[in-house]
Amino acid sequence: MPRVDVELRIAAPPAAAWAAVVDVESYPHCMESVDSVVVTERADDRHRTTAWAVRLRGSVLRWTEADRLDPVARRFDFHQLDGDLGQFVGHWAVGAAPGGGSTVALHVDFDIGIPLLADMLNPVAAEALAENAAQMLAALEQRLLGENGKARADAEEPPVLQEAAS
Repeated sequence: MPRVDVELRIAAPPAAAWAAVVDVESYPHCMESVDSVVVTERADDRHRTTAWAVRLRGSVLRWTEADRLDPVARRFDFHQLDGDLGQFVGHWAVGAAPGGGSTVALHVDFDIGIPLLADMLNPVAAEALAENAAQMLAALEQRLLGENGKARADAEEPPVLQEAAS
């Protein structure tokens, strides 16, 4: 199964970065590729169901996922309950960066759900998901740092993309 890993160091405290990561309903307001995120069910403070619509290279990808939040570890695991992909699982993680600030990471394992076309489509989908994830992390950074974040994001290195082969 293909894997996409994206990580970005942000000059914001881990608590602030964590608050921004788990506030998924605000994503459409700060991320161009995210059309909507709606919390459809909240079982408790650690478990929720969310419905997503994200633009990915001209197409809209829709899914519903179950989220499990661990505020102590600052990790948010998710898995697709239903949607456009065959499988979509992963997690967000926020950690303290050496020397201050935070490291925010998004890890996704996916299967497009079309076995006969997987060899051809998985690399294209992995590249598109990695680009989208990097844009999401950059938007979180910009939101956390305000207007000064825009200049910093343009001046420094972009999020680190890592695509693992299936």
